[in-house]
Amino acid sequence: MSRQSSGMIGDWAEAQRRQQRTQLIQQREAERRRRAWDREVARGEREQQAAYRLRREAEARQRTEAIEAEVEALQNLLVRGCRAATFRMSSLVRSEELEPFRPGSLADPVAMPRIEQFQQQSSSMAAGSYRRAQAEHEEHAQYTRACQKARAAETRRLQQLAEQRQQYDRWAAEQLAAIRAHNQGLGELTERLRAGEAEAVVEYFSAALYASAAWPQELPRQVTAAYDQAARHLVLDWELPRYEVVPETKSVRYLPGTDQDRESPRPAAQRRALYRDLLAQCLLLVVRELYAADEFEALDLVVVNGFVDDHDPATGREARIVLATVAAARSAFGELRLEQVSAVDCLVSGLGGQLSARPDQLAAVRAGRRPDEVGGGVVSHGGHEPDADEPDLFAMDPIDFENLVAELFRAMGMEAVTTQRSGDGGVDVEALDPAPIRGGRIVVQVKRYRNTVPPTAVRDLYGTVQDKGANKGVLVTTASFGPGSYTFANGKPLELVPGADLVGLLHQYGLRGRLGGGSGVAAPETPAPRTPQPAEPADHNVLGMSWSGSVSLDVCALVCAGGRVLSEEHFVFYNNPRTPDGSVRTRAHAAPDKAAVEVSFDALPEHADRLVLVAAIDPEADPHADLAGFTEAFIRLLSADGEELGRLEVSDGRPGETALVLGSFRRRSNGDWDFVIGGKGYRGGLEDLLREYGVEVA
Repeated sequence: MSRQSSGMIGDWAEAQRRQQRTQLIQQREAERRRRAWDREVARGEREQQAAYRLRREAEARQRTEAIEAEVEALQNLLVRGCRAATFRMSSLVRSEELEPFRPGSLADPVAMPRIEQFQQQSSSMAAGSYRRAQAEHEEHAQYTRACQKARAAETRRLQQLAEQRQQYDRWAAEQLAAIRAHNQGLGELTERLRAGEAEAVVEYFSAALYASAAWPQELPRQVTAAYDQAARHLVLDWELPRYEVVPETKSVRYLPGTDQDRESPRPAAQRRALYRDLLAQCLLLVVRELYAADEFEALDLVVVNGFVDDHDPATGREARIVLATVAAARSAFGELRLEQVSAVDCLVSGLGGQLSARPDQLAAVRAGRRPDEVGGGVVSHGGHEPDADEPDLFAMDPIDFENLVAELFRAMGMEAVTTQRSGDGGVDVEALDPAPIRGGRIVVQVKRYRNTVPPTAVRDLYGTVQDKGANKGVLVTTASFGPGSYTFANGKPLELVPGADLVGLLHQYGLRGRLGGGSGVAAPETPAPRTPQPAEPADHNVLGMSWSGSVSLDVCALVCAGGRVLSEEHFVFYNNPRTPDGSVRTRAHAAPDKAAVEVSFDALPEHADRLVLVAAIDPEADPHADLAGFTEAFIRLLSADGEELGRLEVSDGRPGETALVLGSFRRRSNGDWDFVIGGKGYRGGLEDLLREYGVEVA
């Protein structure tokens, strides 16, 4: 028994040892697989991290390269401008070759039937004289009906073809008449130029600057000019780019430790030097373009005053600040090799011009001869004073006005036709922009109004764009648009062209038109109380808004009576920078502020009892942002000379909200104004907020 028992225990013990060895092997294998899996996961994570780091580093390099390319373009403005095509009068001549008549499918006659087609249908019918006679009779009857139907279709085709041809002939006749009138006008302009007529000289050289291929689209092209016929001097004020055109950032580097991009600022001295060089290039390029375009030898001397419109640092008021000036004689300028000069040295030393030492701080120089000192007519583009001889858009025949708008689109390089007077579906002009990507079909509505266009017209245009399947809708008016219209159009394929912009475009593209008596603004339809002209307030305060976080905001102001804004014109924002009386206006801010509003409390309308300040997410800068990043906010109350009088705390923003009432200044019975903190937020953005204050946006 003992041997048998011992054998059973030994077998059990051996089985246990084998099981333990198996478990150990399995554990070791599982541990090996786990370590291999961990190594694979770690390698994948490292590869992902490396790929992410490479992508972020590449993005930082791309941003740096884009900044460097932007700076390189500014540095080489003059060189590239000298290589651009020279403006000539012949470039304004319009070809009389029109798009041919294309009737499409109407050009193809209707095919007439053949008897064989019907005989084939009965080829399998049973023979026999009676049945065969019946079949032949039916074939002939079918053939006769088919012929009648085909002839009727051909008659309709010919009628439709004739109607389309008549429409085309009318359109072609209008086009040819307009083209020939335009070209005849160029011929007359040429004769006036040869005679040295001052108005013709200014018109021609202004067109040369506006049509110049040497100027990047992002640079301004505002000019005021006059011509001294006796001395053969052309004198002009030319708008210069602002200091912000030079990138503040020099380079961008990705920091993997913090997973952030670090922007290296451009040294102030370097940025100022780049800006001064750009201003010098601009003046030299203006002179070069004028002399290059002078195929009629009308100029002996060109005087250019380069300016920016900004707040004068000495007074705080808006002013035209001259930062550079030069008087360049043809003889001296013709000897220069502009592609090889140092722009600053050439302007100052070579031509004896003046250039601000600190244009970034708006340090002005003494201007040369100004256009209003020449005598005779002074012509402005970009702030144009219309000639009284130009047609009054208000008095123009409605059809002629639509034709003028269509002509403007054609002058801008598009195909454009006016629609039929009935059944046009709310479309007055149809245009086709041939430009790739951004081009396409455009529907245009024309409103010859005197009062502000209501937002309902903008909404109707948007519906027409969707109904017609167009790429874009444009609303052109002789009047203006209120904030509600601009707010509704924001982010939609809509463009609003108010009367002042329309006149500017007409003159820019060689067309003529004015608003009323030549003031450039729409007069009211019925007599109205005289409205005070906007003037610089004698006594004002500046409200500077500051906050933490990188959220981009639009800060706006509403002049209200109770909880309702006085009118859409009393909602001050980026598209309406001032109230009608000028008592509230936007203004450029200075550090540490991120936005600023200028207010003359004593000049606010008597029936206004509060000034409401609001902030909203800028949908173009970041459409998905909210006000969670709007913290540690306050308003600095400043005097007219910049002295800080106090700080007003405002509420922080909250997640999900995209607009916020910062607070309001309220008029007390004694005439004083007290600040009441706000805090009400809106998830529907500025549109929701404005509706509550009575501004119609949709």
